[in-house]
Amino acid sequence: MADAPTSNPVGQGAAAAGETATTAHTLRMLLPYLWPPGDTMARMRVVAAVALLILAKVATVYIPIFYAKAVDHLAPKGAHALGNGAAAAAITVPVALIIGYCLLRIASGAFAELRDAVFAAVQQRAVRRIASQTFEHLHKLSLRFHLDRHTGGLSRAIDRGTTGIEQVLRFAVFNIVPTLFELALVTIIMWRIFGWRYALTTLVAVALYVGFTLVFTNYRVRYRRLMNDSDADAQTKAVDSLLNYETVKYFGNERLEISRFDKALEKYERAAVRSQVTLNLLNVGQSVIIALALGAIMLLSAQGVASGHMSVGRFVLANTYLMQLYTPLNFLGFVYREVKQGLVDTEHLFRLMRVGAEIADRPGAHALVPQGRTAALAFEDVRFGYNPEREILKGVSFAIPAGGNLAVVGPTGAGKSTLTRLLFRFYDANSGAICIDGQDLRDLTQDSIRAVIGVVPQDTVLFNDTIRYNIAYGRPGASEAEVEEAARLAQLDAFIKTLPQGYETKVGERGLKLSGGEKQRVAIARTLLKNPAILILDEATSALDTKTEQEIQTALRAIARDRTTLTIAHRLSTVVDADEILVLEQGQVAERGSHWNLLARGGIYAKMWAAQAEQEEGAAAEQALSDLGTDRDQGPRDRPDLASSYSTKEITE
Repeated sequence: MADAPTSNPVGQGAAAAGETATTAHTLRMLLPYLWPPGDTMARMRVVAAVALLILAKVATVYIPIFYAKAVDHLAPKGAHALGNGAAAAAITVPVALIIGYCLLRIASGAFAELRDAVFAAVQQRAVRRIASQTFEHLHKLSLRFHLDRHTGGLSRAIDRGTTGIEQVLRFAVFNIVPTLFELALVTIIMWRIFGWRYALTTLVAVALYVGFTLVFTNYRVRYRRLMNDSDADAQTKAVDSLLNYETVKYFGNERLEISRFDKALEKYERAAVRSQVTLNLLNVGQSVIIALALGAIMLLSAQGVASGHMSVGRFVLANTYLMQLYTPLNFLGFVYREVKQGLVDTEHLFRLMRVGAEIADRPGAHALVPQGRTAALAFEDVRFGYNPEREILKGVSFAIPAGGNLAVVGPTGAGKSTLTRLLFRFYDANSGAICIDGQDLRDLTQDSIRAVIGVVPQDTVLFNDTIRYNIAYGRPGASEAEVEEAARLAQLDAFIKTLPQGYETKVGERGLKLSGGEKQRVAIARTLLKNPAILILDEATSALDTKTEQEIQTALRAIARDRTTLTIAHRLSTVVDADEILVLEQGQVAERGSHWNLLARGGIYAKMWAAQAEQEEGAAAEQALSDLGTDRDQGPRDRPDLASSYSTKEITE
């Protein structure tokens, strides 16, 4: 690439070739958006814009000719006017030329503005389509990609990429190309009017200017890349820190977070200073080349005037052409830098779009159509690991009949939540099969699978919008009555009524304005609104207090009665009514059976049940003692129920 070591000529050649290939690939990817297949209106706009571009440049190159003719009519004829009384003729002709000069300047500017106005729709449509396709592609990528990504850096890459596309389309199409076209016209005119020496001087000056600009700008690209990388790093650290605001405060690590952010900004600062210094050197070099070229043209034309072979008007014409080229050439340097930077930014965006989806629908995959209101679910000898070195599920098999209720319990890390991720096809099993109504998930479209499954996850993350929006997300387009009914079934309506803005209350970033229990009830409500054939409860009541948990469990049992239900639980008291309970241990089914059968067996489940019962009894006793301590100031005589239940010694202890 551009920042390859300069001491290695072979490395330089490979880097240049690689960068050229990358640039060419990026441009090839952009072309279909500039000339959209099947979009006749967009193509007509492009053709009209090109026509206006040509008209604008033709008008531009004729401006100096009218100006030079006006000078010729004024200079020599003006000198004789006093002697021969031909003042009227000397004035009339320049007036016409000046009017023509003004009209050409107006036409040049008007055609250029019309060109931009006509092309604006094509340009903005292209940016919109690329941004939308990138967003859609990111949603198609696997969960593994999104677990590894950095949100701040990814957001920055998309933002810079879309801006870069605008720069490439605007500057490359309507600045570089028009400038080259104007250069060709000027060279031809200089050759026809002044001779080959003027044309050659102009071409050499332009070639030196463009060559110097390209070489120096390519050198400067390395600093732009460093700026991009350090900017993305800084944004990633900032977003990460702000999303974990409470954690930062818990550990008092504000200075650490500021230090990490400042170090990333320090890298950006160094790269930005170098970028600015090299820009200043580039501008100086460009000015020197243009000044030398102007000096050479002036010497040639001055000699022509002195020898009588050239009029003063042509002297002005030669210099005006070069000065007129100076502005777009000077702008060409800026444009090339912007296009180059835009291509670097666009390259990152297209690189994101080239990331392949780990999970994709097979060719010919068909939609899942449940055979009834519920659907049967089966795992058949499923093996899976997030990494090849560590297998999580080791031959798990179970079946849930349509309308059945199966619970999965086990220690942390046994693979319980992995079952949900496989069922949603966030990953595919390494071996074995997962079937719904006897159909392998790999033969079905992902959208149809996810349409029939509803999940209440352990960790609920909400959108930074209203409570109503977050509930209605389960089924966009649901009526207000349906949304409110789902909230009532999730035991959420009473809480919402206490809020000043009710259902229009904003929940904050990731739902942080709500408690854990309130967020989980919103998750339950939106899953109920989805009305799925298969219901997954992944620690669905883990963040709720005992009373609320009992209320919601009653509602969930009523709703699960008509659905196939897979319950993943840590709290065993929530699964005693399951048709079958699976105990996962180290990725394998260690035990299975009903609650009472597993207790009678005296195995892993029975030990887990006894341990949780002991914990709950200890918690209850601790709570009772806490309540007792609160009332000690009143004394037993003020609390006859305590006086009758405890001796004075017990109370004192």
